[in-house]
Amino acid sequence: MTATQTSRTLKPPRENPYRTRGSADIMKPSLGGLIGKYALLLGVLALMVFPFLWQMSTSLKGASENIYDFPPSLIPAAPTLDNYAEVFRTIPVVDYAWHSLLVGIGTVITNVLFATLGGYALGTMKFRFKWVVLAIFFSTLLIPAEVTLTSQYLTVKSLGLANTLWGVFLPGAIGAINVLLMTAACRMIPADTLDAATIDGANTMQRLRHIVWPNVRGMVSVVALFAFIGAWDDFLWPLVVLSDPANYTLTVGMQYLSSNFAANPRVIAAGTMIALVPIILLFAVLQKWFFKGVEEGSVKG
Repeated sequence: MTATQTSRTLKPPRENPYRTRGSADIMKPSLGGLIGKYALLLGVLALMVFPFLWQMSTSLKGASENIYDFPPSLIPAAPTLDNYAEVFRTIPVVDYAWHSLLVGIGTVITNVLFATLGGYALGTMKFRFKWVVLAIFFSTLLIPAEVTLTSQYLTVKSLGLANTLWGVFLPGAIGAINVLLMTAACRMIPADTLDAATIDGANTMQRLRHIVWPNVRGMVSVVALFAFIGAWDDFLWPLVVLSDPANYTLTVGMQYLSSNFAANPRVIAAGTMIALVPIILLFAVLQKWFFKGVEEGSVKG
């Protein structure tokens, strides 16, 4: 064997840069990438938060302050709560908020209950034409709500629930998206665990209580939050089904501000903040469980 052949034979193989670099090095961004990432995050934050801050600032400004200054001034020169007082003098905010709360709580209860049962059936059970049921649920997500508005109203009216809070609550008692979310959560439960419980003599309710529920509680919090926000913020359907101002929900009652105070956007901004603050507080309290539900997927012992 010649010297040249020996050197080629003894030459160590070329190292793979992807093999030698650790995962931490691969995921570590460069300085330019880090700056760009935070610049993008700050830009998105400004787009999302600025309208809320401007609205809150407008609601606290007096009649002598110009709300259309450029650049806008987010700190009122003389903060006042007169605009909020005017809202409470104009409409029964407490009564309307109570109506919205009743509809929201009822919507949360029924969505959590029926979505869990439906998700369990679609995610863990085997039956004929299961794909047809799933296709129906998926197809309802493609239909705009305005398309079914007339049929919903005729149905509610035929049941004698028009101009009642029951009529507002009924169409949102169960949402297709919530059933599909719970279906995805139930599918993450190993079938062997459910089969073992069945062999041990557990019935359907026992499997739901002791196996399914502990592993889908995170997703339940997501469903509950989405259901409440949807019921609280809904405007079009309560506007259609309610005709008596005494039964209005908060979002529908706020339309009086737009008609009576069209020239005073400060009062309108105050009404918007009154309707928005409960949602912000609710999400702030439940955000821990919300993000836990989004990330949750393992079976607990």
